[in-house]
Amino acid sequence: MAIQIVMDRSGDSRHHFYADDAQELARAEHRFYELINAGFTAAVRMGPGQVSHILSFDPTARETVFFPRLVGG
Repeated sequence: MAIQIVMDRSGDSRHHFYADDAQELARAEHRFYELINAGFTAAVRMGPGQVSHILSFDPTARETVFFPRLVGG
């Protein structure tokens, strides 16, 4: 089971999906691009303490974290 973690002002939301289920995978891909288009940054955990910034949906990623755009002032 894979997970997409979306960080926001209220904390985080977690979206689990099975990559071998075509409908769940399609929803996860749609969520990925929806968040990217809204300005979130996506990162995939590569190992303990290692992450990689990604720009396109990776159906093999076990954990993707989305960070909101920083707002300064």
